[in-house]
Amino acid sequence: MGGRSVRLLTVTAVLALLLTGCSGDGDGDGGERSGGGIRLRFQSLAWQKESVDANKELVREWNERNPGIRVDYVQGSWDSVHDQLLTSFEGGEAPDVIHDAADDLADFAYGGRLADLRGLLSERLTSDIPAHSWRTATFGEGVYGVPFLQEPRVLIANRKIVESSGVRIPTPARPWSWEEFRAVAKELTAAMGKGKYAVAWPLREPVSVTLNLGLSAGGRLFHRGGDGKVSIRFTEGDAVVPETIHDQVNFDRTASPSTLGAGGSDALPGFFGGKYAMVPLGFSYRQQIAQQAPEGFEWMVLPAPAGAGGPVQGVSPQTLSIAADSPHRKEAARFIDFLLSPRNMVRLAKGDWMLPTGVRALADPSLREEKDGWATGAALAGELRSAPAQSVRGYPEWKDKVATPAYQEYYSGAIDRAELEKRLVKDGNLVLSRYQR
Repeated sequence: MGGRSVRLLTVTAVLALLLTGCSGDGDGDGGERSGGGIRLRFQSLAWQKESVDANKELVREWNERNPGIRVDYVQGSWDSVHDQLLTSFEGGEAPDVIHDAADDLADFAYGGRLADLRGLLSERLTSDIPAHSWRTATFGEGVYGVPFLQEPRVLIANRKIVESSGVRIPTPARPWSWEEFRAVAKELTAAMGKGKYAVAWPLREPVSVTLNLGLSAGGRLFHRGGDGKVSIRFTEGDAVVPETIHDQVNFDRTASPSTLGAGGSDALPGFFGGKYAMVPLGFSYRQQIAQQAPEGFEWMVLPAPAGAGGPVQGVSPQTLSIAADSPHRKEAARFIDFLLSPRNMVRLAKGDWMLPTGVRALADPSLREEKDGWATGAALAGELRSAPAQSVRGYPEWKDKVATPAYQEYYSGAIDRAELEKRLVKDGNLVLSRYQR
């Protein structure tokens, strides 16, 4: 069977799963007004001013149109959302509508804390979001979140340094290979002079960066067997990205060692000052750069390097879920349908400087302009896939206790590849085994 036929069958299967028993009462515009005096709590993790303003404005619009189903906006935080939700679930005080990320849902979904959305969502919404996005929020037989915002990892580059060097400028259709990226970094570093680097890798949180970029090189790390259990195996595909970063820092001297423990924002002053030519960052960092760049500083958005699999990347979209204990699931689903109408999804995407998952929203001309790199991001949207660890129970513990310190030590040169592999696999499988008995 041809690849196109397989994809069509997959899309059909996923949509059938979502629409099983669908009530179809969401219409993307608030639906009928209810006189029941229902009150819903919507916990949002928006934090940038534009995003917070967009979310609050949409809640206000909903409340004006639906006086019988009032939504209260509750501000949450990305820094503490997992523990905060765990506490609220245990105490029976979880918000009705929950904003989170797909890679944080597995334990809550398998633990019965989130409502299975099959039968609750409108056909308009389920058909507008592609099957590969729905898979990021599918755990076992159920769907536990609506993926609505996503971002590729890109290279934010100093236009003057890169273009004046004479290196080939990568495009979404023809990105740099990992080998070419390493060679380009050597050229740029040599041209920039002493004390400057082609690349700054801000890797305070190294795990998702490494795994998601590694997908293009064939890396998966997590493998599900016929019994449904997941085990960790480290292959040559899994080694491409970490070896590139390790070698750039420790052998080529083309990447700054001082940024390894930094966050993305921490690397920006050096970038603006010409110390670094390129910084791999999430697409949404463009907002900070646009607001903070010195007058006259020219920057550009380039696709991240890719392996033999092309520019495919793992991604963990932002999601909207419904608490399993919510007594108003249908009303909560209607509110989600309103928030994620094509027009509103564009507003949320622009507020967060991210990309919508919805096909109709992504086609909006304002999200395909060359200015600020929107067109580059939109061109990469079709290559985003479910992150390798998306549905793995125990991933948060493995990430915090095993993978983060292992990658950090490897990138700094404190351990070699053999020790990295040993920790990720041996110690990692011990952690996962506790969740799969």
